Amino acid sequence: MQGVSEGIFHIDRSRDRGLQAQVRESVVAGVLGGRILAGARLPSTRQLADYLGISRLTVSLAYQELVSQGYLEATERRGYRISERAPVARLRAAARGDTSGIGWEGRLRSFSIAKRIRKPLDWRGYPYPFLYGQTDTSLFDLTAWRDCTRRALSRADFSVTAGDYAAADDPELVQYVLARSLPRRGIEARSDEILVTLGAQNAIWIAAQLLLGPGRHAVCEEPGHPDIYASAVLSGAHVTTVEVDEDGLPPERLPENLDAVFVTPSHHSPTAVRMPVERRRRLLELAAERDFVIVEDDYEFEMSYLEPPAPALRSLDGSGRVLYVGSFSKSLFPGLRLGYLVGPPEFIREARALRALLLRHPPGQLQRTAATFLALGHYDALIRRMREEYAERYEVMASALAAGGFQIAGQANFGGTCFWIDGGEGLDADHLADQLRDDGVLIESGAPFFAASGGPCRFFRMAFSSIPRDRIADGISRVAERLTAGS
Repeated sequence: MQGVSEGIFHIDRSRDRGLQAQVRESVVAGVLGGRILAGARLPSTRQLADYLGISRLTVSLAYQELVSQGYLEATERRGYRISERAPVARLRAAARGDTSGIGWEGRLRSFSIAKRIRKPLDWRGYPYPFLYGQTDTSLFDLTAWRDCTRRALSRADFSVTAGDYAAADDPELVQYVLARSLPRRGIEARSDEILVTLGAQNAIWIAAQLLLGPGRHAVCEEPGHPDIYASAVLSGAHVTTVEVDEDGLPPERLPENLDAVFVTPSHHSPTAVRMPVERRRRLLELAAERDFVIVEDDYEFEMSYLEPPAPALRSLDGSGRVLYVGSFSKSLFPGLRLGYLVGPPEFIREARALRALLLRHPPGQLQRTAATFLALGHYDALIRRMREEYAERYEVMASALAAGGFQIAGQANFGGTCFWIDGGEGLDADHLADQLRDDGVLIESGAPFFAASGGPCRFFRMAFSSIPRDRIADGISRVAERLTAGS
């Protein structure tokens, strides 16, 4: 009987994963990779603990878990060996040959047209992360979320969420959106007028696919979110960008013969300005006169701590021409990827069919966890904490930017979480972002938000949702130093 060398076991104390889990991973990787065969004896718990420099109890618990999973079995002398029932090693892969003759470039339809907003995955390791849309985990009630996850895994709920919803959505989540989220925006809807999506972007892509196509014409904001523009372009439609001003998208600049307008009226992306009610009404009038549809992305309206939010476009719409997009990813956490799309029953029916072809439905267990979190009041408590904290960060950041002589080109007068900065003539915001990264400062270049421009961008965005209050002023000073040095 062949034994297993301690050499297959590796511990990396810099990883977030626990030591016990890493011991289990070593065994599983060895079995599935074919390096450990059935019947092979493992080192004793004492031997392996001494070798790795960890607690013997940690090794014992790891071994016991592997026994329960069927990877190990205990021997008569209280040792452990690889079980005969352990999953077999994968088949040997065929030798890789020359694949250069396939010609993938000519076979593939390209979807790589969206300009990427650069956000390093290790952004939490930087002392001054002025990144938009990232979560301050100190404000999030993780204990409550874990409790809601546990509730969603109860026998009664699990029997529902573990099944296949087919093309349907979690009725509890839908009910919360209908009874709580939409009324806050002055919107009334029925269950057949809402579709749960994998975040707002998924909703926008679905809308673009249904509304547009070759021979149709869409308008996007300039600057605007690059994913919205890319979704419209990839539909095959002709896409025009209309430059926004201090009040958002100007309706009088819209071209004739439109099919759809994509707009962020309550919190323009990326400048954060808010469209006045009078302009919203004019946009709706033009939609009726010229027979086009409006897709309203109403993200981050919850962050209204200076003034009440303006009414949603859909709440002012009496003709059913506004498709409304909402999201929980911005207010809860971006990795959640849950949003919703509201529209007439005819539209939602087709949207549901398209979603079913693409991903069937968002994960049921995740929908039920979110629904429970919302229903138990944790969401409203979170929003209150965020508003209180962000109101203080807003004041700190506004003061620091004024003291540093920054030219603010856009900000949310109702609150929000970011500032849109004009760096002045000659600035290359991409280059500035690269320089500041060396200083431990992360900002977002405005270049990806401009569809029509290929040259250097003078604008950049700085957010305060992801940076502690006491680091804001110091971080802004570092940005000011770089700007001064480059002027």
